[in-house]
Amino acid sequence: MTDRTDADEPADEAPSIGPEELAERLRSGDELTVLDVRNRDEFERWHLTGDGVDAVQVPHAKFIQAQATGRVTELVADLEEPILAVCGRGEASAHAVGLLREAGIDASNLTGGMDAWAELYTARELEVDAPATVVQYDRPSSGCLAYAVYSGGEAAVIDPLRAFADRYAEDADDRRAELTYAIDTHVHADHVSGVRSLGDRTGATAVVPAGATDRGLAFDAATLEDGDELRVGDATLTVLATPGHTTESVSLRLEGDSETLFTGDTLFLEGVGRPDLERGDEGAVDAARRLYGTIQNRLLAQPAETTIAPGHYSDAAEPRADGTYAATLTDLRDRLAALSMDEAAFVAHATSDLPPRPENHERIVAANLGLEAVDQETAFELELGPNNCAVAD
Repeated sequence: MTDRTDADEPADEAPSIGPEELAERLRSGDELTVLDVRNRDEFERWHLTGDGVDAVQVPHAKFIQAQATGRVTELVADLEEPILAVCGRGEASAHAVGLLREAGIDASNLTGGMDAWAELYTARELEVDAPATVVQYDRPSSGCLAYAVYSGGEAAVIDPLRAFADRYAEDADDRRAELTYAIDTHVHADHVSGVRSLGDRTGATAVVPAGATDRGLAFDAATLEDGDELRVGDATLTVLATPGHTTESVSLRLEGDSETLFTGDTLFLEGVGRPDLERGDEGAVDAARRLYGTIQNRLLAQPAETTIAPGHYSDAAEPRADGTYAATLTDLRDRLAALSMDEAAFVAHATSDLPPRPENHERIVAANLGLEAVDQETAFELELGPNNCAVAD
């Protein structure tokens, strides 16, 4: 890490913004110049992105050198002000901000740095027409979404993150609800699952798709088959097998006057799930064909006004007025060209020009199957960065 803790900081308190304010600015599509003072490898692994974000890497060592030579302004001569400086924990960037402001440049610091950004987790209620309250959890640093369904004093969490297991439990306590289920829609490749942690913390039943056993599931869990139902208080979650992104992927339908479908990594607001994470490039075409069948015969067969609640969103996604990321099936039909392609065109689309796979996806999958034990610090490091689980439209 490049954070500086020396006593010769030019300012004890650099002007700063917190992770929450940064999230709102990114959500609003504000233009943002980001100066990242971490080392090149850290920057290339993961940095701030978004519509309107211009992120530039200048290592902190250069600011230390420029402090001695008085040439700080040369380091940012091509950057548009105001500038937001970031680093790992907010210390090296605070030093850089102090130097920039002494030179008359409008700059501020991200409080707590990228570590604090990764730890930000927001919660908003998702409007549903069902005998339940649904909370959408959002990790802005990765666009990763999870959900809690509350009804009749009980709760289920869908696609929980291990890093925030305590948060789900505390929120359920605040609502005086018993956490009965912790459910994964598939074996995740971008983040470490919280189903076992929640089970240990609360006694909730860990639930995974039945097909996870074929992938080597190595811990005790209840399994879900197509058509199974889970009761959560007065609400019902019905299992819909939706293979393609992975062989075992399922979606969960919250029954109501207007249905809500939690689609995991099968269908997003900006595209569909990528088909190459489970079996690599050699298995991607067959997986894409399965995904095509899932979309055409299963998802698009749902009522037109079904609310799609995805497992991720990208920088291109626009939140609804209430700040949540969801859309009706009708909206997605109109928005996503992939939903109206024939099979050949869809397979070509889903297997071409894919982004890099999540950096540590093989170890994350092993951890989520119970095949590898990782401690909390290692888990946090493994899942940093973009999820890259989608094929953008």
